[in-house]
Amino acid sequence: MTIDPAIIEALKTGKTILYPSDTIWGIGCDATNEEACQRILEIKERPADKSFILLADSFQMIEKYIPEFPDVCYDLVDLSDKPLTIIYPNAQGLAPSVLAQDGSVGIRLTKDPVCLSLIRSIRKPLVSTSANISGMPFPTNFSTIDPKIKERVDAIVELRTNEQLTTPSQIIKIGLDSSIQVIRS
Repeated sequence: MTIDPAIIEALKTGKTILYPSDTIWGIGCDATNEEACQRILEIKERPADKSFILLADSFQMIEKYIPEFPDVCYDLVDLSDKPLTIIYPNAQGLAPSVLAQDGSVGIRLTKDPVCLSLIRSIRKPLVSTSANISGMPFPTNFSTIDPKIKERVDAIVELRTNEQLTTPSQIIKIGLDSSIQVIRS
């Protein structure tokens, strides 16, 4: 998958992008860059107390940011039949605005070639929040993304613009004791 070098440069320099994810169209940035994450809050007109979902390319990448990694997560991802976001406790090394008030963060391993190219180009997790104004329905394809979103992001990945992307991920929360709570099925 070849991504326009300008998109990669935008991510590396703290800019925001609009891109097709493994679930729906998303707004993203380097998940370690607080300024870029704050910009996404502005773009979406979203309250600052709402955390983001991140995309990673491997468990090795996740383990870098989650020091107490519950082993049950390997099995959950292997057994999941659709994209699965896991909320992990006690995250570190990420932009403060991607974390929930309790210090947890939602991360999804992606197999999507566009997402993998973006993540691997910056070697960091990628913010993945729906490409909509906060409180509005998420867009089902590129043509239904609010023009305000398209105008406000710094760069747009112009791939898969004719596809329907309509399946938000399942979300579960893992406790330090490996307890599991289903947030969205």
